[in-house]
Amino acid sequence: MTATPCNIAAALPRLAAERPDQPAIRCPGRRRGDGLAPYDVVLDYRALDTRSDAIAAGLVRYGIGRGVRTVVMVRPSPEFFLLMFALFKAGAVPVLVDPGIDRRALRQCLEEAEPEAFVGIPLAHVARLLLGWARSARKLVTVGRRWGWGGPPLEAIERAGAGAGPQLADTAPAAVAAIAFTSGSTGVPKGVVYRPRHFVAQIELMRRAFGIEAGGGDLPTFPPFALFAPALGLTSVIPDMDPTRPAEADPRRLHDAIARFGVTQLFGSPALMRVLAEYGRPLPTVRRATSAGAPVPPEVVEKIRALLPPDAQFWTPYGATECLPVAVIEGRELQDTRAATEAGAGTCVGRPVPPNQVRIIAITDEPIADWSGVRELPPGQVGEITVAGPTATDAYYNREAATRAAKIREVLADGSERTVHRMGDVGYFDAAGRLWFCGRKSQRVEAADGPLYTEQVEPVFNVHPQVRRTALVGVGAIGSQLPVLCVELAEGVDEGEFPRIEAALRQLGARHAHTARVQVILRHPRFPVDIRHNAKIGREKLAGWAAAQLAARGKGGKA
Repeated sequence: MTATPCNIAAALPRLAAERPDQPAIRCPGRRRGDGLAPYDVVLDYRALDTRSDAIAAGLVRYGIGRGVRTVVMVRPSPEFFLLMFALFKAGAVPVLVDPGIDRRALRQCLEEAEPEAFVGIPLAHVARLLLGWARSARKLVTVGRRWGWGGPPLEAIERAGAGAGPQLADTAPAAVAAIAFTSGSTGVPKGVVYRPRHFVAQIELMRRAFGIEAGGGDLPTFPPFALFAPALGLTSVIPDMDPTRPAEADPRRLHDAIARFGVTQLFGSPALMRVLAEYGRPLPTVRRATSAGAPVPPEVVEKIRALLPPDAQFWTPYGATECLPVAVIEGRELQDTRAATEAGAGTCVGRPVPPNQVRIIAITDEPIADWSGVRELPPGQVGEITVAGPTATDAYYNREAATRAAKIREVLADGSERTVHRMGDVGYFDAAGRLWFCGRKSQRVEAADGPLYTEQVEPVFNVHPQVRRTALVGVGAIGSQLPVLCVELAEGVDEGEFPRIEAALRQLGARHAHTARVQVILRHPRFPVDIRHNAKIGREKLAGWAAAQLAARGKGGKA
């Protein structure tokens, strides 16, 4: 019996045989007069498998084969999914860019990836020429109408490979399968090296963690996650929205897709979930909703839970591009921990997903080469979160310093080695074995009287009804930083109300020893946030702004 290749596309031939006529992908077409899309663009599993075989064969003949780093800049569409599975089948290395990446940093990301091929829509090729993107790419493919600058169209690639038969590269588990650039919310984006074993493990961990069974309908509002649906035997219904701006999604269009196709599974960022929560219409067919990318506000969890059927589940997995999923918690338990979060305990992210091993280590900003040099902390003590497991990636592409800072070599009892990933987050385990997230390590405030962590401070103040959100930042030298709370008022609240709101916030902070240490409160007109999640706050920018405000007031940022 031949072993199944370690390839994310390996499930397609099996699914095409088992459920050939089940739609794998549904995409919105041109909107009708009522503003709703007809979703008349459909790929069933047979077509997805057969056509991706043809494209894979055509790509190899063109020179985009095993190991060729290939930038993919294609909007969510049938072509996107056909292309991605074709690249995996060919053993090429897709270079994926998070929609939340600042365009100014995109050129640097692509230069680091050193791509040999570039596949994109016409607009992407125009940007490539005008902005100097991916100058190392020599093989070009255009998805859509070609104007003479983007190499052959994808249709020609598919025609060239038609009839070639099954195409599935037997990629080694340790080969490079993809390079995925993170959003860079706390620094310059990094290219995470994915290996075939990481993709295969992610699919299996998600299947087990969430009890996913083939046959349901999935509404993934973040395109890369849509790739997992076909591998899990689901029908992926691509929503009619801009995936880079989920906070601006039209809830009417989302509900239309969910109701029309009986969507059973929904994935969205906290910003997308807030859109649905505020729209307030029930989601009777959804059996499983999942939100990730940033902490989900407690009021959003409560509202979404109320819109779902009583036996449905609302999961908020914890993880990162470098390692996903790490831990999971269901909405009911998350609601039970809300009071503790609002009292400064941090955000409970649940229990580790087996076989992940999550450990808390003493906080340091220095690289740790070997696990033997680690000081592991007991439950109840805040430290840096680390994870070892089948989805923990082991390197950033062309970023050796970043790799050293985030990865630890561990030798196991049997003499084998593994990589432990440092999440860059701080947290702790409680007595029940649940993991609590306390914020980003780089965004902690190191004051003279000890550290303060964003997720243990901000929720205490966020309960004020006239506050949209708050952000803890530090001003001054590390070790003697002045804790400053930046405040963004809720929509419609007059800024003239701020003195009264500030007094109320001081009363809230006085209830807890750690929040009582925050003595400076500043109003900010609108926080800098990432465009995709609309939740990851640019605290580094806010810290610079706060320092300037205090300097102008003559405080100089000194405690």
